[in-house]
Amino acid sequence: MSADWTWLFLDAHGEPMQGEGLTTSGFPTQSDAESYLGESWRELLEGGVEAVTLREDGTVVYGPMSLRASE
Repeated sequence: MSADWTWLFLDAHGEPMQGEGLTTSGFPTQSDAESYLGESWRELLEGGVEAVTLREDGTVVYGPMSLRASE
């Protein structure tokens, strides 16, 4: 049984986001999901995503995690 690792994208108000440029498909492993985020976080931030939550089969693994650098 393969896990379905997905990102929940959140706007500045903490509300879930959907739309063009936001992946809706899952990843086969946590590593694949995290690699995607590592490669895409700048574009996601430019598109209005402020934070993300990683889920495995719908269960929160961690997050919300800000895409902005801590001060």
